[in-house]
Amino acid sequence: MGCFIALGVFVLIFFIFIAAISSFSSSDKYILKDNTVLTLKLEGILSDRVEEKNPLLALLGDNSTPALGLDDILSSIKKAKENDKIKGIYINAGAFSASSASLKEIRDHLLDFKESGKFIISYGDVYTQGCYYLSSVADKVILNPQGNIDLHGLSASPMFYKGLLEKVGIEMQIFKVGTFKSAVEPFMLDKMSEANKEQVASYIGDMWSTITSEISGSRNISVDKLNQITDSLAIFKDAKYTIEDGLADTLMYETGIKEYLKTLLIDVKDVKDVRLASIDDMTTIPFVNESKSKDIIAVLYAEGSITDGSGKDGITSKRYVKEIEKLKDNDKVKAVVFRVNSPGGSAYASEQIWKAISDLKEKKPVVVSMGDYAASGGYYISCNASKIIAQPNTLTGSIGIFGMFPNIEGLTKKVGLTFDNVKTNKHADFGDLTRPMRSDEKAILQNYIERGYDLFLTRCSDGRGIPKDSLDMIAQGRVWTGNQALKIGLVDALGDIDTAIEEAAKLASLSDYSLNSYPKKIDFFESLLNTQKEELTTRAMKEYLGNDYKLFKTIKEIKEQDFVQARMPYDIDVR
Repeated sequence: MGCFIALGVFVLIFFIFIAAISSFSSSDKYILKDNTVLTLKLEGILSDRVEEKNPLLALLGDNSTPALGLDDILSSIKKAKENDKIKGIYINAGAFSASSASLKEIRDHLLDFKESGKFIISYGDVYTQGCYYLSSVADKVILNPQGNIDLHGLSASPMFYKGLLEKVGIEMQIFKVGTFKSAVEPFMLDKMSEANKEQVASYIGDMWSTITSEISGSRNISVDKLNQITDSLAIFKDAKYTIEDGLADTLMYETGIKEYLKTLLIDVKDVKDVRLASIDDMTTIPFVNESKSKDIIAVLYAEGSITDGSGKDGITSKRYVKEIEKLKDNDKVKAVVFRVNSPGGSAYASEQIWKAISDLKEKKPVVVSMGDYAASGGYYISCNASKIIAQPNTLTGSIGIFGMFPNIEGLTKKVGLTFDNVKTNKHADFGDLTRPMRSDEKAILQNYIERGYDLFLTRCSDGRGIPKDSLDMIAQGRVWTGNQALKIGLVDALGDIDTAIEEAAKLASLSDYSLNSYPKKIDFFESLLNTQKEELTTRAMKEYLGNDYKLFKTIKEIKEQDFVQARMPYDIDVR
């Protein structure tokens, strides 16, 4: 009897628990009313897509940095443009971490929104450089009277580990192809090589030129003056100087924003009637003119490092090959937009995805839309598409590969460990970390890396229609911006994901089509069931390490995956 009572109590508690966490689900549709303003609260870390927040973690008080999906932001702006009930956009600029190409994608959608005649205003306590780049499109840029605008330019400051490794007795044995393949430099040098300085200066200079020219056009400030303001460390100036310099239009506390919005809404007489719709609210609202066509253009999102396996973190080869094969065999899917946002990863895994994309291309058009990065392995999986579209500030190219093997003999001697070995064949102990590689082993491995580079060149040469010897001159591991890549033939056009979708429709001869995104986002209950130790550990590490989590994750992936890597060296964030 006691067992039945206990079971009944457990079942009751379970259903109460499910009901409680269901309240965190965002499935309820937001009711859009007249005189609504879309609020773009720019705070947290931007990704191409984010999954629904795990309800259990929310219930337990998840305090991790918020994540925003670029897809949600862009669709919110589009819906706001076409919906007459939304009168304008209010940008609330906060601590927003996003790379340059994604920022431009949002900015371009805001410019398109302005063509509707609706207003855009922005407010910031402190405008980060990225947020100001976005907000400069606003009709009114508002700054807190005690706030500032942080324009400082772009810089790249890689960390070098060679000295530290020497102190602890670890030697990184490096094998690479590519004069500019700088991913290995932190492990073999104590500063940037001249070739690397040349390429970094080139691409961050081009990125900064795009940013300043667009701010200049929106704010009617010359590029020369913008650079003068930037070089004066404007963040430490009194807020009134931002008005004098033309960076902002007025000073106002955040508490006055709703009152100001009321003046822009013709039929609103009371500040309480100013309605603000969030990005989350807008995700539940359908498009006004949503297509019902059975012809589908699939948008396949691939974001993160490329690794072997079938997991859901990043771009795992087995998972993506399976997704691509499903799209190939789905007759309703008439074309595919492959959204790539990756600095690369495993060369082997990149080859498997390249093959799947090549097979898909034989049946239907494949158009690549490049995000912040589509470099090294990210370019490998893109190069054979029907068309490649990049943003001006996309970082791409980096056609080259490398391998790294640690030799920990020095460390073992320092701590008093010794090893012995008996073997049947010459290379039976190949890969033994407790000794340096012999010269014959190094020669074999270097030859293997060079064959991998030759295959990479072949894939790119065939995909882009560029002779291999000509391609080698612009490859060599060099990173290019989208602007630069267009001039040398690595991409076909500049534009955003909508440009890629339009190109896919053109290639598939579609005038009406529906859009479906893949891989499918996990739903509420799957999110609930996915509360695993690995997810909790990852969140804890992200919270503890902050921006250094990217470095930790990269080292972990190299350690656990194929030692031959097609990867960019490090990320650049616009801050």
